[in-house]
Amino acid sequence: MISLFKKFEEEGILGINRRIGEYILPYNPREYYPLVDDKWKTAELARQFHVPMPYHYGVVDTFGGIRNTRELIQDRPGFVVKPANGGMGNGILVIVRESEAANGSIQYHKVDDKILSEKELQHHISGILSGLYSLDGNSDSCVLQERLECHTFFREISFRGIPDIRVIVFLGYPVMAMLRLPTKESGGRANLHQGALGVGVDLRTGKLTHAICNDKIIHIHPDTKQELSGRILPHWETILEMASRCYDMSGLGYLGVDIVLDESRGPLLLEMNARPGLGIQIANRMGLRDRLQLVERIKNSADGPATRVHRMFQEL
Repeated sequence: MISLFKKFEEEGILGINRRIGEYILPYNPREYYPLVDDKWKTAELARQFHVPMPYHYGVVDTFGGIRNTRELIQDRPGFVVKPANGGMGNGILVIVRESEAANGSIQYHKVDDKILSEKELQHHISGILSGLYSLDGNSDSCVLQERLECHTFFREISFRGIPDIRVIVFLGYPVMAMLRLPTKESGGRANLHQGALGVGVDLRTGKLTHAICNDKIIHIHPDTKQELSGRILPHWETILEMASRCYDMSGLGYLGVDIVLDESRGPLLLEMNARPGLGIQIANRMGLRDRLQLVERIKNSADGPATRVHRMFQEL
């Protein structure tokens, strides 16, 4: 066991305790957490900083307001239901379309082909308001958000849902990235905890490298049967600059930035995370610690997002 820990140390693997003690606590002031934990507040912040996000149709924050859900989503080409203070993809519903049942009632079609009645949708929103999916277990709000159109780059390598790109940003400098691809097991959601794929990304080029699923190394997508490595993500520099700008926007020194690629709108900020997980190291087959220490050596408070990205390109 001692030799295993020594090997992790030599490989620069960042563990949970060190992540919290050396990066999250010193660099992430607690007063800024609500800006990233609450997705509605994140959307307002992004609007102020001119960072593009999926459109928000509205928010349901009272049980009485559930009856108005239909008005917020009527005539929308699909939508997403998510807890404002949720985490790890819990409580998110992706609705691709609605239809009329034989009895004349409205029914909603999920991305995994399952169908919800209007009453079932309202029951799910009630669970969100009760805090069933919130990070702290307290009562929550429900955000109704635009459903995006998957970029053509992903159509061969993703199962139904919308993939996202997680970028770890430290003091404004992007240090590591991975692509998260939905699978049948994950129900079309890009969340590793629910069975999505994590694919390492070369930070300088945007080229896909190694892939994992349920912490096991794989080479092809289990559902699409397509090989993943070697493909190059479009809009890569724009993605990294957007992730870098989130440092200035949020005030958090160590954060995970999740970005999606929409077919017509390009890169969009999905959300920010003040406590990003460490699975990104497995997907990239390298530790975070060396890159975090690199940033501590080269950081310059005068640098803007574009400069910080190019500085990392030069140093890697």
